[in-house]
Amino acid sequence: MRHRHRLYWRIWFTVLASLIAFTLLAGLAWRVLGERTFGSSVRAWAEIAATLLPPASAPLDEQRAALFAWHQRLRADLALFGADGAPIGATAPDLHEAPGDEGWLATRRGPAFALRLPDGRTLVTRRHGARPPPPPFGLMSTLLLLAVAVGIGAYPVARRITRRLERLQSGVDRLGQGDLAARVQVEGHDEIAQLATRFNAAAERIEHLVQSHRSLLANASHELRSPLARVRMAAEMLGADARPEVKQELTRDIAELDALIDEILLASRLDATDARAEFERVDLTALVAEECARSGAQLDAQPVAVHGSPRLLHRLVRNLLDNARRYGDGAPIEVKLGVNRTAVLDVCDRGPGIDANERERIFEPFYRARGAVESAGGVGLGLALVRTIAEQHGGRVECLPRGGGGSIFRVSLPLA
Repeated sequence: MRHRHRLYWRIWFTVLASLIAFTLLAGLAWRVLGERTFGSSVRAWAEIAATLLPPASAPLDEQRAALFAWHQRLRADLALFGADGAPIGATAPDLHEAPGDEGWLATRRGPAFALRLPDGRTLVTRRHGARPPPPPFGLMSTLLLLAVAVGIGAYPVARRITRRLERLQSGVDRLGQGDLAARVQVEGHDEIAQLATRFNAAAERIEHLVQSHRSLLANASHELRSPLARVRMAAEMLGADARPEVKQELTRDIAELDALIDEILLASRLDATDARAEFERVDLTALVAEECARSGAQLDAQPVAVHGSPRLLHRLVRNLLDNARRYGDGAPIEVKLGVNRTAVLDVCDRGPGIDANERERIFEPFYRARGAVESAGGVGLGLALVRTIAEQHGGRVECLPRGGGGSIFRVSLPLA
């Protein structure tokens, strides 16, 4: 079985190594700094104690008397042992055993300290309620600096792991935004590398499926042109004895099929290409005025310029005007164009209005609002194309209710 560098093992070993390094460095610092400060202070206290107590050659009674005298003055338990470890005197019954080494030692009544005198004797002292002294301030500062150093040393390892996750997240975001060519670099052999490999495989599969779908739509729409042209020619060649209503219905169906093919082709082109390649500065006021003149809509506009594709913006405005004419019950169409931090285009109609729960769904392909009839025309792709074009220009479109009845289709686009 192939060996794999598990991510959790890497994180665990990083934490473990950091703790071991910190412990070793802290112990080394305690040994170097603690021995330096502690050793010098112990030697100083040993010299002071040697001058306060009678010499080792003094009688034992004299040494015991001095020990009890200092016991009263210092209010501390004291014990004195000879160079050979034999007890000389003690002011507490539990201090009769000679300590093995110099330093702190545990007793029944609390911690005591054993001090080796210059003449070889050992002095044990204990204060009631005493506690070992805290580490010196310099040692705490050193330990803090060591902790910071260990943290800095472990940072590159943790950052390398999170940076790979960030690159993977960036690839997922690009794919979610429509960049089907988004791939991520595969690094290492752990779980992140496996996830990156599977993401690339899934992205490649999605790109292949979407490209096949787009190709199928484009080819099918293109191939429909030829039989549609033959049907149109046959309709025009109908004899004079053909019923006018049949010929009119056939002509209308052919026009709807032609419009549907045109909308599908445009939708597939918008999905397959980046419209930003043909962006330029566009006088939106003139463009909207041209479309309003074609459809007979009333325009109230101020000078506005945007950055976009003139061809697609013409199609956006035309689809909105056609939709307002189709469902406006013959009422005049009002168009307003202004600036409110963005370019704002409002196309207002006096139709039956749209329910609040359908104002988003009408921008879905082939969705018809309740109450819409096929005789009104339309193929169900006009508003979907409006949303797609607006989003490709960095804007958005929404449907709002209009006071007095009807709807307002508002398009917001970034200013040039």
